[in-house]
Amino acid sequence: MLLLIKIVGIVVILVLAVVLVVFAGSFINHRIQLQKETEAFPPPGTLVTVDGVTMHLYAQGNADTTLVFLAGHGTSCPTLDFKPLWSRLVDTFTIVVVERAGYGWSSVSKSPRDIDTVLEQTRTALQIASHTAPYVLIPHSMSGLEALRWAQKYPDEVQAIIGLDPSTPKAIHTLPKIQNSQLSALQFISKIGLTRLIPESDMKKNLPLLDSDALSDADKASYRAMFYRSTVTSDMIREAEAVGENSKIVDQFGVPIETPMHFFLSEEQDRMASGWIETATTYLSSVKESSYTILTTDHYVHHNKADLITLEVKRFLNHL
Repeated sequence: MLLLIKIVGIVVILVLAVVLVVFAGSFINHRIQLQKETEAFPPPGTLVTVDGVTMHLYAQGNADTTLVFLAGHGTSCPTLDFKPLWSRLVDTFTIVVVERAGYGWSSVSKSPRDIDTVLEQTRTALQIASHTAPYVLIPHSMSGLEALRWAQKYPDEVQAIIGLDPSTPKAIHTLPKIQNSQLSALQFISKIGLTRLIPESDMKKNLPLLDSDALSDADKASYRAMFYRSTVTSDMIREAEAVGENSKIVDQFGVPIETPMHFFLSEEQDRMASGWIETATTYLSSVKESSYTILTTDHYVHHNKADLITLEVKRFLNHL
């Protein structure tokens, strides 16, 4: 019996040693690759410093109307994630993609992720980069809360909100709960570079734009590099922790009824988060000038329905 216990102990130690070697090797390789990717894929836009955070903004066009794209939670590379849509709109509008702290080419921060801090960092970054209000805000998912808060605090700066399956204050109650331990585990996997071992087929399931004509081969290489760099960052985890309180704040200050809004809503998201569409349409019912389009696609509506959304955005803004 004692011999068996010793053998089991030795086996456990050997397994742990192998795991540690794999983790250490993965981490070292990850750091080397990150350095190479930093040199190979420099930021395509402008870097500004806000509250000690380096924020990346990507802009194109010189039209009078400025569309500001705000990414959903956990989007590794907002600049390229929104490209299927902004590339269709840049001939008519000025487009600006703001990458929050911990997203894309922006640096990771230690700043709070409460809704007002996030909003002020976005506003300041735009001002430093000489993009002046008013803006048409185009938020995806969780950043719908930031757009609504913007309209509450600074209504003169928001010409309209065009939501890409945006979160509204009550929508938080429809979403499946994600434990902090799950996010921490995913962050650990990302930090030591185990994401680089994901098979190609699974990568394309997680990042469908890698299998799309919407991005060039150079874009796809950059998008992949940003996935390895900016997946489940500490800012993203703190945002997830703050989303409940942020929803309460936006709810507390009421509906900005004077701000025109159009939402594109996903049927697939509603199946996953029952009540998602109802909370959004109920919210819109209090807005003086509002409308919505329900799309038979997943939560990233701007990937698969970019042509339809482009036509509707132009129609809606021309009407205004």
